Amino acid sequence: MSARWKPNQPGTSPTSPSDPIRPQTPTPMNPEPVAQRPNPTPSSSTTEQATIGKSLTIKGEITGSEGLYIDGHVEGSVNLPGNRVVVGRNGQVSANISAREVVVLGKVSGNINASDRVDIRNEGSLTGDVVAQRISIEDGAYFKGGIDIRKPAASEAKTSEAAKTAVATPVHV
Repeated sequence: MSARWKPNQPGTSPTSPSDPIRPQTPTPMNPEPVAQRPNPTPSSSTTEQATIGKSLTIKGEITGSEGLYIDGHVEGSVNLPGNRVVVGRNGQVSANISAREVVVLGKVSGNINASDRVDIRNEGSLTGDVVAQRISIEDGAYFKGGIDIRKPAASEAKTSEAAKTAVATPVHV
């Protein structure tokens, strides 16, 4: 049996950097852009997320230390400080929600207290008061309630108090 490829010939090595067929830069195995990956949580230290499916109904108090995706029915309270809560398109929540970040794609009836931000997307509906540092309401979203924008507590409060003191102190020339 004769072999067509001979490993001792120069320029025929499959790993040769001058090989015109193989690109010199490696191509990623997953060419999907990062922005299109589901539920990115860049500021979260863990990427763990629990899911309440659309056929589930929960009545009571939900607490924990991981993110939560709600696509079913929840009645009661949701308390996940430092984590992200996403109410999916099929989600129906009749509860007060306390979390770092809340994204509403479905229907929420209750107050939201977020340490960072609240996003109400275009198909989302929120009836209740919001307390957060930031809020965004897309065109087409429904919102009925009050909004209380809170400043960050620790470091920025000291900075703003120092600025007030500097402004309030009269300077004599």
